Amino acid sequence: MRIVAPVLSLLAMTFVLSSCQTAEEIRAADEARCGSYGFRRGSENFANCLMNQDLSRRADQRAFMESNDDFFWGPTIVVGGPGYYHNRGYWRR
Repeated sequence: MRIVAPVLSLLAMTFVLSSCQTAEEIRAADEARCGSYGFRRGSENFANCLMNQDLSRRADQRAFMESNDDFFWGPTIVVGGPGYYHNRGYWRR
């Protein structure tokens, strides 16, 4: 039983680290995707496709961060307002 926990944690760390991609791998995947759309490497349309892939990835990251903001940080609390304070889940004056 003592060996199971370290082995499971090692497997979990291996799984998490194996899912990470380097910048070169992401660029190669984007180039392959744009090439599969029919754009020729070196053309303006190919460059626009790469740019749109990057913008889409960044928008997804922003949406993920914003959707999980309350989960990680909790609701916004205003400190030093005009006589308001938070007590037992309610804002009071």
